[in-house]
Amino acid sequence: MKTLLEMITIEMKEAFKAAGYDEELARVTLSNRPDLCEYQCNGALAAAKQYHKAPIQIANAVLDALGENELFSSAEAVMPGFLNLKISEDYLASYLREMAQAPHYGAQDDPAACTIVLDYGGPNVAKPLHVGHLRSAIIGESLKRIYRFFGNHVIGDIHLGDWGLQMGLIMAQLQDEKPGLPYFNPDYTGEYPAEAPFTISELERIYPAASARSKEDEAFAARAHEETFRLQHGERGERALWQHILRVSVEDLKRNYDNLGVSFDVWLGESDAQKYIPQMLETVKSKGLCVESEGALVVPVQEEADAKEVPPCILVKSDGATLYATTDLATIVQREQDYHPQKYMYLTDKRQNLHFEQVFRVAKKAGLVGADTQLGHIGFGTMNGKDGKPFKTRDGGVLRLETLIADMTAFVRAKVVENRIVDASEVDDTTAKIALAALKYGDLSNQPTKDYNFDLERFAAFEGNTGPYILYTIVRIKSILSRYGAWESLPIQEPANDYAKDLMLSVTKLGPTLEQALKTSSPNLICAYIYELAGCVNKFYHETRILSEEDTRLQAGYIALIGLAKNILESCIDLLGFSAPEKM
Repeated sequence: MKTLLEMITIEMKEAFKAAGYDEELARVTLSNRPDLCEYQCNGALAAAKQYHKAPIQIANAVLDALGENELFSSAEAVMPGFLNLKISEDYLASYLREMAQAPHYGAQDDPAACTIVLDYGGPNVAKPLHVGHLRSAIIGESLKRIYRFFGNHVIGDIHLGDWGLQMGLIMAQLQDEKPGLPYFNPDYTGEYPAEAPFTISELERIYPAASARSKEDEAFAARAHEETFRLQHGERGERALWQHILRVSVEDLKRNYDNLGVSFDVWLGESDAQKYIPQMLETVKSKGLCVESEGALVVPVQEEADAKEVPPCILVKSDGATLYATTDLATIVQREQDYHPQKYMYLTDKRQNLHFEQVFRVAKKAGLVGADTQLGHIGFGTMNGKDGKPFKTRDGGVLRLETLIADMTAFVRAKVVENRIVDASEVDDTTAKIALAALKYGDLSNQPTKDYNFDLERFAAFEGNTGPYILYTIVRIKSILSRYGAWESLPIQEPANDYAKDLMLSVTKLGPTLEQALKTSSPNLICAYIYELAGCVNKFYHETRILSEEDTRLQAGYIALIGLAKNILESCIDLLGFSAPEKM
């Protein structure tokens, strides 16, 4: 269905045209003076020079042409030529009734809906998730839901870092710590053990120890390179050990992502792209795009329009090694074969902007994707500590993601228990939902490309622009509806007071907000919208007798209105990746 702003604009265009003026002048906006009107049109000011008339004269002519119109309760021309508009209460109620019945509350499906590969997550196996993985996971999960809401077919791929020297380092260290393992015995021909020879905790200790050792021990570093070579060339023992590393790591990753309310459709990694590298390189070479530079194979991607230098994309180093760009381009070949997407979206730290620009240019030049295929990168900002400095543990290390979640959960749980918000049997579930809302909303309410400061106390507050405040508003409405009884079939009525009308007008902004969030890949717009909507709900609640209202028809209208607001709030937080408890 058309947005309310579109409906008003249509009427104003007709009035401008009927008054003898260009209908394109009839641009309507939300009023910047809500104390005077709800919408405004400044077209008469723009028309004055073109038609050689005073703006107020044009505004009055348009007003006469508008006449008595069912959309408006009032329309007036004010100096020097503004047209101030207020929506009719009857029309507003009918519009909300239509919204309440329409799929997705009237938000239109994406006219360009297509198959999208969304690449987010990007953790390395054998290493714990840390705070640096938070934004990719949270933003990616929300974008996946937003894209799907509008009818897109989305494939969410975690794109694991599961190949390369880190595997060789782990294997070389294991060989020293557990020399009796059969994986390193070239004469072993039996079946390898089904159980991994290490736990995830051991694995997370082994990798950093091996990495540090390789920087000081040249012999060990050489052995790690040798193990990497053997793995990548299919040696039986190394491949079996690698499968153990992968399985143990993925099980732990899934557990941590589940705790964060994040899921992926595809658990592929850099290793899956390896077999596509020769095909990709042959394609790039056949297009005459490659040149040799100091023994390396590179693709120049600089374009005349570039204001800054864009370095060549290195595909193969002088020693024959491949790089992230090689793997990313091979992964595109694999995705084209498996999914035939019309759009790719990558979500990583914004410091990788140049890398993806290089990769996208090679993909287009080489024809790895179609000319119309969209390639996009969302580079997000960093999450810093409360002091604005990089987020660190007390000893200066990188904070594990599960520790961050545990800290937020413990903080929220203490508040839930102290305030006796729910019965003891409901503490765990309620705490988990509030903590997740605090964590996700605290992140998503910021523009993805901007840095932000993590503030546990502020994010977990039950007041202000926070996730718990949004949840509290939803739970408050649920409580009222529960005490009222069956309400789902009640019709929206014309607003009985200014607070009701403000709430209704806020509801009408849902469609435009969601469509803009889709267009710009910005979940923060949804956060801003539901904060405004929740504020309108709470003002209406404080200023209006709802359950104590004696006029049953009036009361039914109140209930229908807050019920619609509740449904919209719940739909929006689902797009953000969290849900509300029953009590709070």
